[in-house]
Amino acid sequence: MNANSKPVIGLVGGIGSGKSRVAAAFARHGAVVVAADAFGHEALVQPDILARIVQRWGERVLDPQRQVDRKKLAGIVFASPVERANLELLVFPWIEKRIKEEIAKARTDDRVKLIVLDAAIMLEASWNNCCDRIVYVHAPRFVRLERLQTHRGWTADDVAKRESAQLPLSVKAARADAAVDNSGSEENTQRQVDALVQQWSCP
Repeated sequence: MNANSKPVIGLVGGIGSGKSRVAAAFARHGAVVVAADAFGHEALVQPDILARIVQRWGERVLDPQRQVDRKKLAGIVFASPVERANLELLVFPWIEKRIKEEIAKARTDDRVKLIVLDAAIMLEASWNNCCDRIVYVHAPRFVRLERLQTHRGWTADDVAKRESAQLPLSVKAARADAAVDNSGSEENTQRQVDALVQQWSCP
């Protein structure tokens, strides 16, 4: 990796593995974090995308403000691979466009030393093509389930449905250039990220 470039580091891992904590650790080295999840939320409020969602799934997926109720929509699409694929066709182009825009913007900012792409389905959507390196974020399943139940109120069944829409963790780990164990303290995670930054000669 060219020490003078601004490397793009992609984060992958299981649901609830704590990619945001790892992203924050990279941010302490001058990284800007590009969070694809936020772009997914953006996509749902675009008038043309919203109209097509209502056309396909009806007004049952809207909240009282006539915006997409993400929980209702998730209940539909994560129960059916066909419905999930239809939603992906609607929102993935917007998410990819925004990812590329934010990476390009970060590259022109002299304050930015490196760029971190946090995208849950990066490999599935081929957004890893925007990255120079991939880091697999690991946390045992019981730790991930506890986090998701505490912070999102998800049950083990909720997690299983969402995991079925993603590549197996073994595949994600195999396709990564490095791994970070995020099951311990924040300090332990930071030390691992510090080592990667040094190893890869990031600016």
